[in-house]
Amino acid sequence: MKQRFSSLDVKVVAHELAEALVSLRLSNIYDLNSKILLLKFAKPNNRQQILIESGFRCHLTDFARAAAPAPSPFVSRLRKFLKTRRVTNVSQIGTDRIIEIQFSDGAYRLYLEFFAGGNVILTDATLKILALLRVVPEGKGQEPQRVGLDYSLKDRQNVGGVPALTKERLQNALMTASAQATGSKSKKKGTDELRRGIVTTLTELPPILVDHVFHTTKFDSTTKLAEVLRDQSLLDALFQSLEQARSILNEVTSSPTVKGYIIAKPNPRAADLPAGGDETGQDLKPRKLLYEDFQPFLPKQFEDDSSYQVLSFEGYNRTVDEFFSSLEGQKLESRLQEREMTAKRKLEAARRDQAQRIEGLQGAQTLNLRKAAAIEANIERVQEAMDAVNGLLEQGMDWMDVNKLVEREQRQHNPVAEIIKLPLRLHESVITLLLGEAEDEVEADEEQDFDYDTDEEAVDDDGAEKPKGPENRLAIDINLKLTPWNNAREYYEQKRTAADKEQKTVQQSEIALRNAEQKITEDLKKGLKQEKPVLQPIRKQMWFEKFIWFVSSDGYLVLGGRDAQQNEILYKRYLKKGDVYVHADMHGAPSVIIKNNPKTPDAPIPPSTLAQAGNLAVCCSNAWDSKAAMGAYWVNADQVSKSAPTGEFLPVGSFMVRGKRNVLPPALLTLGFGLMFKVSEESQVKHAKHRLYDVGDITAPVAASASGSLEAETDEPPSKENALSESEGEESEDESEKSNPLQSGTADDDESVQGQDSEPPAEALADLQVVEKDDHVGQGPHPDAQGEAEPEEEAGEDAGEEEQEDEEEQSISTRPDTPSTSTTSQSQKKHHPAKRGQRGKAKKIAAKYRHQDDEDRALMEELLGVAAGRQKAEAEAAAKAQREAEAAAARARREKAQERARKQVAEHEQARQRLLFDKYGDGEDDITALADAAAELGPLGALVGTPLPGDEILEVIPVCAPWGALGRIKYKAKIQPGHIKKGKAVKEIVERWKLASGKKGVVDEKSEDGEKMWPREVALIKGLKVEESFNVVPVGKVTVMMSGGLAGSGSGGGGGKGGAKGGGAAGGGQKGGKGKGGKKR
Repeated sequence: MKQRFSSLDVKVVAHELAEALVSLRLSNIYDLNSKILLLKFAKPNNRQQILIESGFRCHLTDFARAAAPAPSPFVSRLRKFLKTRRVTNVSQIGTDRIIEIQFSDGAYRLYLEFFAGGNVILTDATLKILALLRVVPEGKGQEPQRVGLDYSLKDRQNVGGVPALTKERLQNALMTASAQATGSKSKKKGTDELRRGIVTTLTELPPILVDHVFHTTKFDSTTKLAEVLRDQSLLDALFQSLEQARSILNEVTSSPTVKGYIIAKPNPRAADLPAGGDETGQDLKPRKLLYEDFQPFLPKQFEDDSSYQVLSFEGYNRTVDEFFSSLEGQKLESRLQEREMTAKRKLEAARRDQAQRIEGLQGAQTLNLRKAAAIEANIERVQEAMDAVNGLLEQGMDWMDVNKLVEREQRQHNPVAEIIKLPLRLHESVITLLLGEAEDEVEADEEQDFDYDTDEEAVDDDGAEKPKGPENRLAIDINLKLTPWNNAREYYEQKRTAADKEQKTVQQSEIALRNAEQKITEDLKKGLKQEKPVLQPIRKQMWFEKFIWFVSSDGYLVLGGRDAQQNEILYKRYLKKGDVYVHADMHGAPSVIIKNNPKTPDAPIPPSTLAQAGNLAVCCSNAWDSKAAMGAYWVNADQVSKSAPTGEFLPVGSFMVRGKRNVLPPALLTLGFGLMFKVSEESQVKHAKHRLYDVGDITAPVAASASGSLEAETDEPPSKENALSESEGEESEDESEKSNPLQSGTADDDESVQGQDSEPPAEALADLQVVEKDDHVGQGPHPDAQGEAEPEEEAGEDAGEEEQEDEEEQSISTRPDTPSTSTTSQSQKKHHPAKRGQRGKAKKIAAKYRHQDDEDRALMEELLGVAAGRQKAEAEAAAKAQREAEAAAARARREKAQERARKQVAEHEQARQRLLFDKYGDGEDDITALADAAAELGPLGALVGTPLPGDEILEVIPVCAPWGALGRIKYKAKIQPGHIKKGKAVKEIVERWKLASGKKGVVDEKSEDGEKMWPREVALIKGLKVEESFNVVPVGKVTVMMSGGLAGSGSGGGGGKGGAKGGGAAGGGQKGGKGKGGKKR
């Protein structure tokens, strides 16, 4: 079985990694064990994971693996240098088994070695080693490797390039190989001498590729090196074969992805495996086949061999991942099965021990009853034996003599001596008698009556001789101090004692078995936690899972922002015509949108969906922590904009709502955590009646007009003029407050935006890029009750700071910056009336220094040190002027950036308004826009809450939604405000589902009863990672409320119908959850 990469594998994998990883950033690094690393790369809408096993393999993986609890020192050092850096190049070093991954244009280089013990080495741009997985000492042909030394590449295979294959090079290579074979003392000069000579001298050709071309060209691989060197025709044929090998090497990397092949053998134990899929729903093909090798081409030697089976895969990384991951999965499964079998053996041993105890007591009762009956049936013989022995003892005979006497009488066939079994236990006053049972005695009497028969009476009908003598007799201990009847009574007492003991043992065995089973189960759980979970494919998230999301009870997709940036993204990218905007006037409330059917954008949203969206907006605000529920409101998409009444545009995450708000009733602070299942396309047809969005056959929609009870007051969306006129009252109130810091240059901005109308709306929306941040929802600004942005104080502070800066500019402009400006300021001061005494002082100074000119004054000031002070002051003034100029330039840059942002937002607003007010037409652009809008909602058709019999379940997706939206969800649990962290709460919910799956009668093996758990559902729940599931819960502290039934595990109350019947896999299931006995956890 192939264990490590060849040079050809390294070449192909490096080629595919260059296509997949370049331009991605390294998000994090993990160590799975001491030799295996996991690197995660990501960029928007593209995530990759690369698995590195030092010395063996390196490939992209589609399977999730458990990382170590804490990073190793090597991984911590890699994170320090490489985290968040971009991959700029991936290549192979020459033809050696080394891959180089460059980060930040070669500033850091990661080298992966796949020969000998392997290594992972991080260097800087000068190849100085910064970190390495293992320190390598200096040895023969090996340079030392440790931190601080330079990593050498000069001795690597063909590091300067692969030389061309010529006949002269081939002949020299064969001569070198022949000389090495002659000089070596190795006795391995078999049929592969030629192949070994080629691969050791022409290092770019792997051995399996040489074998492949030998089989393809039918070249005799058993030919000796000397024969090829002597025969020119053989040399030419060999050269043509190797040229074909070089062409294969060039072809495998000619496309971005390389087709891979896995060579496998049938598993001899495949007959013992169950048919179809395993309990995880995965295909058992890898288990019924033993993987032997993987190659980027189809080897001819395996293609012609019927004992091998070849599997092909698109992408060589996927091929390698399938090869090694199947081996890992089989090893993990075998370890888990071994632990389970050990637990079962322990439990069976405990049960067997209890059964043996009970069986022993029952056997003792039967034996004692038989012995008592035998004594009563042979009462005279027992009395005779007891009298004989007691008589000898009364005569004072020695105990040894008594034994000898009985033995002698037995040889003489004394009937009384023959029933006595030696040795006698006279020290205990006990003798052992061999007595026949009552039935045997009757048969013996009958045989004696017919003693005149032939000698064949001892032979049965089958010709087998019947057993005689002691074989049918019981060895019974007789107390010489008691009568025969008292001895029988003693055995009856022992029988009754054994019966009482049996009854008590049966009662205690049930408790002992229950305790043993509980202890073994706990030990098994601990052991399974120590083992790594079975490999599960990585589930690719759908686009809406990055937001707060759920599917309403009416089938509408509801989205909410987790922070201000996501609120902005929802508004700019996903709030389209026909959608509804829902919000609550509470701090921290997210912007929630309801996606309407793009084919009927004018259709009203059902009241239940509006109420559920408002419930989500309230629960995600501070109302959850304060437990003070309030109502939300909803408006149409065209009532929301980024422009304030004065024409300015609001900060990120803040929006202006114009027109009438439709207030929703107060919401209940109740959410639910549930599971939805993704089914195949064939299974989606069964769930068509619950599907709202249909993406098939997108054509120009027919404009439909409908009105709802909740939209009666706002039938027509207000135009821009109406929106401005309605907000005049708000604008007049806002004039007295602090102005928005972005209000400078409003008229010019409006004119510039109106002038730039060259791009169509779709292109204007596509060109707008929004940067996502990880701010908390509560930190972002939100609209208040008057339609203005919430952070007015922040805006006021910013405006105040800018006013202070403007005042500083004015004050700075009046200060002297240069000597010329200072004289101007002095001349301006002369016009003011002089203070008392200053005029006389000035006259005295003028009279004293009237004979000094400028040169004399400068020399005198230099002697007095006055010039140095003036120079210092001038230098300080120049530095201050430079700082002020830099500050002015920075302000100008900020204003220019704000101007660009305002212009960008204005263009987006104009394009968005055109899309909102224009109806879809029959044009190609309209049909394309409609198809794109419907394609966004396409994945919802595959999500179901309760699978139907025959559905092919692919994945499980956790979801958190208002409790009313989980009516058709099979697995669900109610959560309310509490003090338990959401991670702990979700873990408790999932663990209780897992525990319920192990109960008797809960799982329907045929997957037909919708009230029970199905094997595929159980397998997906067991593979659900809690750390990846609790992020769907948008609140912090919760209280879990789960009713009876399968999820309650006996701790809940009645739980409605689901709790009574055990039907509701969680929270009462489809019928449960209505009882009042739900227990808080």
